[in-house]
Amino acid sequence: GAEVPSLSRQQALETARLFLGAVRQAAQVYRRIVQLRQGRPFVTEVSMDETSEPQTPAQLLVILAALADERVPLQTIAPKFTGRFNKGVDYQGDVGQFEREFRGGVAVLSYAVKRYGLPGNLKLSVHSGSDKFSIYPAIRRVLLDSGAGVHLKTAGTTWLEELIGLAEAGGEGLTIAKEIYRGAWEHREELCAPYAAVIDIDPERLPSPQEVDSWSGERFASALRHNPANPGYNPHLRQLLHVGYKIAALMGDRYLEALERYREPVARNVTQNLFERHIAPVFLGA
Repeated sequence: GAEVPSLSRQQALETARLFLGAVRQAAQVYRRIVQLRQGRPFVTEVSMDETSEPQTPAQLLVILAALADERVPLQTIAPKFTGRFNKGVDYQGDVGQFEREFRGGVAVLSYAVKRYGLPGNLKLSVHSGSDKFSIYPAIRRVLLDSGAGVHLKTAGTTWLEELIGLAEAGGEGLTIAKEIYRGAWEHREELCAPYAAVIDIDPERLPSPQEVDSWSGERFASALRHNPANPGYNPHLRQLLHVGYKIAALMGDRYLEALERYREPVARNVTQNLFERHIAPVFLGA
């Protein structure tokens, strides 16, 4: 296990100065949601994963105490961990250091639940957590040692599996996938700008839309599917399409109807990816 950190009054004050304004803002947002939900339940998460530096376990403790003071019943909290959590690709960094930070965070949460009366199901959330295959064994070890839970945020990887399913379906599905790539390529600068801290795309490694237009569904799927052992895999294309979801959104019903029309390959890819590559290694140790 990991010990709960102790911190001096000075350290606590410095942490409060750094984070208290953000905590108060989060509490205002929470209370507004409560008002709008009118008694309907919702899950409260506080995320801090897009800060420039990771929070230490001691800082996390102060943040949780402040959230408890504001009566925010958070069920998940997403700190920033050491290393790069780029969109849709594997973790880059020191896995041992990540495991120490994750273990420390779990210990802090366990203490905060007892000490500050936060919800008993409070758990760490790993944002951009999909496809981080190299850290899943570490997360699994900590969960087994502590009995804790974890929230693994995986929305982006599901959208990419939808695209893979459409490409494999051929016909209109493949046409849509190619159009989405063209749109993402043409608008790559504006699509990438909000995610600059969590993507590493070399424009020189992106195929042209003209080249992609000549691809078979299998070739498109190989480039996009997260399988570094496949010589056709292109992490630059994958990251661009990860942040290119707005292109699909602009298609509106055309995209949604394609998902229904090609439900079988889409569902197969989404299910296999979530279960075999995410749920099984983290929660089942498979």
